[in-house]
Amino acid sequence: MRENITLNPEEQKRLYVLNQVIEGKLVARKAGELLKRSVRQVRRWVADYRRRGAVAVIHGNRGRAPVNRAGKTVVNRVVKLARGPYAGFNQQHFSEMLAEREGLTLSRSTVRRILQKSGIFSPRRRRPSKHRSRRERYPQEGMLVQIDGSPHRWLGRDGPELTLLAAIDDATGKVLGAVFRQQEDAQGYFSVDANHC
Repeated sequence: MRENITLNPEEQKRLYVLNQVIEGKLVARKAGELLKRSVRQVRRWVADYRRRGAVAVIHGNRGRAPVNRAGKTVVNRVVKLARGPYAGFNQQHFSEMLAEREGLTLSRSTVRRILQKSGIFSPRRRRPSKHRSRRERYPQEGMLVQIDGSPHRWLGRDGPELTLLAAIDDATGKVLGAVFRQQEDAQGYFSVDANHC
């Protein structure tokens, strides 16, 4: 009786490439590049595929539980501690306390997974960082004049690229003066200042 096997997309691709190698349509080096494996690994797969068939492309650990998986006893203990003495701790702090006080060294992601499956979520989310904090404008006109330059094609697509140098009062936002220059330079800034400030 023939055994039915199911291949995931990666294994199907591997099988297709190995068939191309066996039929002589593809060399092992090119197959290795396509599968992101060494030529030596491709040759091992080809030999194993010829010997055992399509089963050779299936990963050996498929269907097995990971050896580092937390057992039921550990999971139950973590959940009990999270609901008891460590209730209200965020996941990072809880992971640290498990290692420090309880002798349970588990990664934060493992602790998070265990807690989420049990319906226990971190009590506080991190606050999003503020994008910008605006400073207060100066309270009185004339206390601060800001001057800056901005290069652009101000006269349209076909016009030359010019730099607009402008002086703006911080308190009121009034444009106190502006001048176009070929480039941003000290002489341009002095001309804005001399004419308008």
